[in-house]
Formats: sequence, C-alpha cells, structure tokens
Amino acid sequence: MKYGLIAAGQGSRLVADGITTPKPLIQVGGETLLGRLCRIFCENGAESISVIINEEMREVYDYIMKIKLPIPLNLVVKSTPDSFHSFCELMPFLQEKKVDTGVEYGKDGLDSNGKFCLTTIDPIFQEKEFASYIRRFQEDDEHDALMGVTDYIDDEKPLYVKTDAETLQITGYANESYEGCRFISGGIYCMNQQALALLLEAKEAGVQRMRGFQQYLVDAGLKLQAWAFSKVIDIDHAADIEVAERLLAK
Repeated sequence: MKYGLIAAGQGSRLVADGITTPKPLIQVGGETLLGRLCRIFCENGAESISVIINEEMREVYDYIMKIKLPIPLNLVVKSTPDSFHSFCELMPFLQEKKVDTGVEYGKDGLDSNGKFCLTTIDPIFQEKEFASYIRRFQEDDEHDALMGVTDYIDDEKPLYVKTDAETLQITGYANESYEGCRFISGGIYCMNQQALALLLEAKEAGVQRMRGFQQYLVDAGLKLQAWAFSKVIDIDHAADIEVAERLLAK
C-alpha cells in the first residue's frame, strides 16, 4: 500500500502559542511527528511514502533528506492553500500506474491493488488501532474509502461525519454538530483508485478543502465507511502535545 503525508501547513496556532519548532518536527513520545508516521507506515506495509512540505520548511527539508527508509520516499516542496490542494500535488505518486517522479529521493513503484492511505502530519492515535484500520481496508472489497473517525471531539473546527447507525456507512458531512452526531473526522483517509480518479474533477468543480472533497465523493455515489478510532489528538496547540503524550503513555 502507498502512503501519502500532508505536512505543508504553516502551524500558525502553534506559533501563536510560542512553539517555534516546525510542526512536522515537534516531538511526541520521543519521536518527531514526521518520523513517527514514517515508522508507523513502514510497519504497516508501506511500499512508498510521499510527503509534501511548504517552501518555507527548510529545516524540515533537511530532516527529510537525512531519513533512511527501506522504501522510496518521495518529496514535494510546494506551498499550497490547503490540505486538499496538497493532496492534488501528491496524486501522481498515489496512482496505480508507475510514475517517474523526477525527484531527488527515489522513484515510485507499482501498487498491487491501488489502495492508499493519506494522513495529515498531526494526528496522534494508538498504533494498534491504526494497524487494525489498515488491515480492515486491505481486506475490504466493498468500499471505495474507509475514513478514520473518532468520537473524541476536542477540535476548534471539527468536521462532523454523518453515518448510518448500524453499518457506519458515511452519508455526508457537516461543519456544525447535529442531534445524534457521533463522530468527527480524524484526518486519516484510506481510499482506492476510484476515489482518487475524482480528485482533479473535484478541483475543477471548485472544491477547496478536504472536507469538501469527502462530501464530493459521497455526492458522486462512492461507498464510504467510517472506522472509529478511540481517540485521535490533533497537534494544533501547545496544550495538545501534553494530551498526546498522555495518550501514548497508556
């Protein structure tokens, strides 16, 4: 399975809290966020990892250039307006066909089934749960996407996920809470090539954010299912680092 990692944000809320370390290099549980995810991806069958960072992240670029992995590590350096546009930049590396990346740090390969996992840089979760999540999607021949969600809601602007109560089929998304709401998005996405094929179409249709793209998939008739993590902590503020440390210490 291929993995994509969106690490191109500015981390402005962390900066406002006095954190000067670039978000991908913040340490939680003795590892940088970037290094932790690369390790976890490798431990869960990664055949390549593709990362996007913004043009101002020289320190992060230098860090990535020193990473040694047993698989290709593809790097895109480009500033984008949001995570959806970052996803678009990673698209060539996540496609099923072989792509000559032309980047300094390796070339992408063939994917056996066209499935991939995409995450933002800052979700902190239990590793055993992530492994179960990946196995579930690898075994799933029914759904086009398996979206990581959580009922732990501690986010300033969460994306609420509408699901069927019994099957956890995703029926839509909402920016505001509603009666009977159970889950929010965890920033962890498993998709197949059918979902990826709609990415540029959605961009041309004016979709601006990942939450808009997820709704676009539902509206297009693709089959999305939620997979519940017990907790996903997003590292948006300095206080979140301590909360994440406690989660990993359990």
